[in-house]
Amino acid sequence: MTTHPGENGEALRPEDPDRLGPYRLTGRLGRGGMGTVYLGEDDGGRRVAVKVINRELAGEASFRERFRREVTAARQVRRFCTAPVLDAELDHDPLYVVTEYIDGPSLEKAVRERGPLQGSDLDGLAVGVATALAAIHGAGIVHRDLKPANVLLSSTGPRVIDFGI
Repeated sequence: MTTHPGENGEALRPEDPDRLGPYRLTGRLGRGGMGTVYLGEDDGGRRVAVKVINRELAGEASFRERFRREVTAARQVRRFCTAPVLDAELDHDPLYVVTEYIDGPSLEKAVRERGPLQGSDLDGLAVGVATALAAIHGAGIVHRDLKPANVLLSSTGPRVIDFGI
């Protein structure tokens, strides 16, 4: 099991899996109400984010169906504005979804460390987030958890993640 944190995460804990399907997990990126997000790698060495759904939720048939619908819809969202879905386990425990790893801080972290965005930086962020939301809504998804922690500042512009299934 990995005991050192990934570049942008903390170390895996003893209770964490070190592999899910073809993905080797290397660290923890965060934990929320739905589950835990891990930093991982595919067999080719590409970094990915793997969100594992809490077992309590995964055990509910209605949640599993919503999860399946949302993952299917998320695959339709334009790649430039979010972390594209690469893979998902929709039928067996644990349920998980794999997305492209976006290298960049969250808006929440950037503002906390550097202060509020201003001027053209703020304008660019607003246009990028509005464009992302339009693309997400165009794929039939209502983002239920838009907040600074769910906007990643990538080198190519803001990416809106974690749709709050």
